[in-house]
Amino acid sequence: MAQLWGGRFTKETDKLVYAFNASISYDKKFYRQDIEGSIAHVGMLEKQGILTKDEAERIKDGLKGILEDVESGKLKITEEYEDIHSFVEANLIDRVGDAGKKLHTGRSRNDQVALDMRLYTRQEIKETDDLLKALLETLLRMMEEHTMTIMPGFTHLQKAQPITLAHHLGAYFEMFKRDRMRLKDIYERMNFCPLGSGALAGTTFPLDREYTAKLLNFYGPTLNSMDGVSDRDYLIEFLSALSTVMMHLSRFSEEIIIWNSNEYQFVELDDAYSTGSSIMPQKKNPDIAELVRGKTGRVYGALTSLLTTMKGIPLAYNKDMQEDKELTFDAIDTVKGCLALFEGMISTMRFKKDVMEKSASHGFTNATDAADYLVNRGVAFRDAHGIIGSIVLHCIEKGIAIDDLSIEEFKEFSDAFESDIYEAISMETCVNKRLTIGAPGKEAMEYVIEKEKEYLNTQPEIGACV
Repeated sequence: MAQLWGGRFTKETDKLVYAFNASISYDKKFYRQDIEGSIAHVGMLEKQGILTKDEAERIKDGLKGILEDVESGKLKITEEYEDIHSFVEANLIDRVGDAGKKLHTGRSRNDQVALDMRLYTRQEIKETDDLLKALLETLLRMMEEHTMTIMPGFTHLQKAQPITLAHHLGAYFEMFKRDRMRLKDIYERMNFCPLGSGALAGTTFPLDREYTAKLLNFYGPTLNSMDGVSDRDYLIEFLSALSTVMMHLSRFSEEIIIWNSNEYQFVELDDAYSTGSSIMPQKKNPDIAELVRGKTGRVYGALTSLLTTMKGIPLAYNKDMQEDKELTFDAIDTVKGCLALFEGMISTMRFKKDVMEKSASHGFTNATDAADYLVNRGVAFRDAHGIIGSIVLHCIEKGIAIDDLSIEEFKEFSDAFESDIYEAISMETCVNKRLTIGAPGKEAMEYVIEKEKEYLNTQPEIGACV
């Protein structure tokens, strides 16, 4: 069993205890970050005269060789090692001899793992942001195509007022845009280097932590060594942001599932993103949307678990913190997979425009506009509300839409109705006369679409200012 410690101990660790304590099965995921951090650490040690130039070059070459061999498959990361740090250091010593034993000078596994996790999380924040941007680009293309695709808007899952598909999709655009903002905020707060914090109280070696931070593209070093090794706030924030992403994906998925049902038939999912039944040949199931909805709880669980793990831990490092990795790795992989699949699903699904517009018409979504029509003819709003309510009840009994009434039938309810009522309550009019910013009218939507294009084209990548 390859361990970085042992001088204090007189007997070998029990094998069950060793296996329970080991983290190599999952922290091998950031072998690259561990090696990159070590290369930066060695460069700083050389600059400070703690290592000779020859020692530093030999160690760097050895580390780069390990990285190349792992990525080519020549060198396997096996579970004979306690963790990824043990794997790298043991293999380095095998390759460069005694010089490799100096790699850990001025460093603890506590600040080393804190660095690795920050480097890994930083990269994953960027990759998640890239996937969100791709989803936004797809949504924006769909919005441009559907500024005149009329559908019912809902409150309480009841048809309320007519909107357009572009307007509906635009609501999700705003949600995912806020998700990107959250990721950027997290990146800004977490982008400080904990390396040099030591176990908890720094080190007596004359390290240049500013230089190490610069080599690794951090804004600077963390300013408290105890916090440097025990901070997991950035992971909690990241898991919280990922949970919000999944909540948005789940809401959208739920609507797609409803729209795909026989009762709604607003959309038809592409065969590549659907499955059938083993017994019912007519079925075409929205499995991807359902799985995205289901996996949301998995990500929530990671957030809750890490919050629970951290809530009772005294300063500074405690082994409990090892539990952050599996949870975070799984949540990140889950969200990234869901984002990629969801974007593919919505980009290939077909909208049934005629069904959507008919649903808006027969759902009495123009009732509010009919009441407004009466108000504009001098009828008090409360009276207008009662008149239109009676008309809706009459239409329900006859199985028709408001638009289907003759002018004579309209006048049976109020003499204020004239023949221009049909234009006033047409779906197009109901939508397009709503022109305030954020409303579904075509002009308003076109303005918003241009603003969203500008946002996508001018928003810098996360970390671009580093």
